Amino acid sequence: MTMGDHNTRTRRRGEELINAIHTAVLEEVAEVGVGRLTMDGIGRRAATPRTTLYRRWSDPIEVLLDALYHMHPVEEPTPGADDLRGDLVRALKLMVDWAFSPAGRAVSAILTDPQRTPEVSQALFERVFAHRGGTFTSTVLHHYAERGRFPAELLTPVVVDIGEALVTKRLIDTGALPSDADLEAIVDQAILPAIGLGPATS
Repeated sequence: MTMGDHNTRTRRRGEELINAIHTAVLEEVAEVGVGRLTMDGIGRRAATPRTTLYRRWSDPIEVLLDALYHMHPVEEPTPGADDLRGDLVRALKLMVDWAFSPAGRAVSAILTDPQRTPEVSQALFERVFAHRGGTFTSTVLHHYAERGRFPAELLTPVVVDIGEALVTKRLIDTGALPSDADLEAIVDQAILPAIGLGPATS
């Protein structure tokens, strides 16, 4: 690294610096696991002094949760609530894209790390997923239920999770991207029937 490169790095401020730190913590946790995540490791990867990290976050888990919150996508249902099937398929595609992103790989590393604590998993669900739409079909399903397309009482925890669960199983079983046909089958054969609808009536 030249002196000019070093000076450029040290002058990063604001959003540019935060983005670099967020990227670094996701890469770090994917490589070392949540149990070995440290401010020193994040700082080295971000080329940022750990004192800079401590000005904003109290510990490495806080850095990680902040990064995951800001990088977690939220599906956007059709405003007129007139394309339930399409919105559900798009939500599952969003999930698949996220699963193979740095944020998705980081979440996988957290949930499979034997050194993680229950508090970390709980914080992930409470501070990231719950505030960013929950599962990847939850926002869509609630959007349509609120507009009277089907009874809201049908949205049990099992129904809300069924699409994400089936996509996750497919990812685990094959290790490959589900095809559009796979996602459409999940919507047609599992999610829509669970709310009393079929492709022709959605």
